[in-house]
Amino acid sequence: MTDSTTPPRAEPTHRSVRVLINPRSGVLRSLVSVQEAIDRFWDEPTTDLVYQTTHSPEDGRNKALRAVEMGIDTMIVVGGDGTINSIGNCLIGSHTALTTIPMGSGNGFARHFGVPLRVFDAAEALSKGYRTRIDVGKVNGHSFFITCSLAWDAAIAQGFQQFPVRGILPYVFAGAYTLLDYRPQPIDAEIDGVWHHFEKPLVFTVANLTQYGGGAVIAPNAKPDDGLLELVVVENDNIARLVANLPHLWQGTLDDVEQVKKWRFKTLKVRRRRPDPIQIDGELLKAGADLEITVAPRCLDIIAPGEPEL
Repeated sequence: MTDSTTPPRAEPTHRSVRVLINPRSGVLRSLVSVQEAIDRFWDEPTTDLVYQTTHSPEDGRNKALRAVEMGIDTMIVVGGDGTINSIGNCLIGSHTALTTIPMGSGNGFARHFGVPLRVFDAAEALSKGYRTRIDVGKVNGHSFFITCSLAWDAAIAQGFQQFPVRGILPYVFAGAYTLLDYRPQPIDAEIDGVWHHFEKPLVFTVANLTQYGGGAVIAPNAKPDDGLLELVVVENDNIARLVANLPHLWQGTLDDVEQVKKWRFKTLKVRRRRPDPIQIDGELLKAGADLEITVAPRCLDIIAPGEPEL
């Protein structure tokens, strides 16, 4: 209860919006069109709107941290999932909300929340959107918002980095190329206190959101704010059947595939035979043989288009 002598807190009369542009994003279009779109739908008399460019991941993080210190209300990231992860990490636990004009190769974050992929449509939809808080996954201290992958699904990211161009087609080629050479290693996993053994996991993905990116839905029922992550495992027991079921990935119907196993959890401990890189939000990260994956509930403010679910 508020003391009767304390005046009510005044509602802010304006908001401050920082636009952070990654000019190296996979399919970045004209910066002029980006600014025109944001100006049209965001530049109001009650809004302080500032544009900045990230010259490197470190430069982007430093600018994001300064924005938080300044009390910036909203951060619009113009870029892909990797940029969202890098910038979003600086906003965790703050009152600065994250949102995005999607310009990456996969745009898994934007696709999950229904952000339009066209620049003007995205700017308009987000200007009318709502503010909410979402969970964040943690793997050995590194945060992820979308997915974390440990098997062939991580090797795809490694192969993708070698392609000179970006987009969904090179990602598909990287997947096919790495599948030919990938050799699964056994994984022992403690899922909320219960141990499981996976002899030859081809897919071993932890999802906070539904998307891999590019329209590929790895966890159709993943929720961003339920305090849980979802583990998706596919064993390497029948490659032909796996390939035949790939259309389910883009149809959002993986739950109908018997070969796909899923668990929802709060804590996952992983033991592997050898260190191997992992994928977090589309980016490759060196990792040891042992991993611990946890969820930090509702610790990141975002802005999503549409109306909040009741």
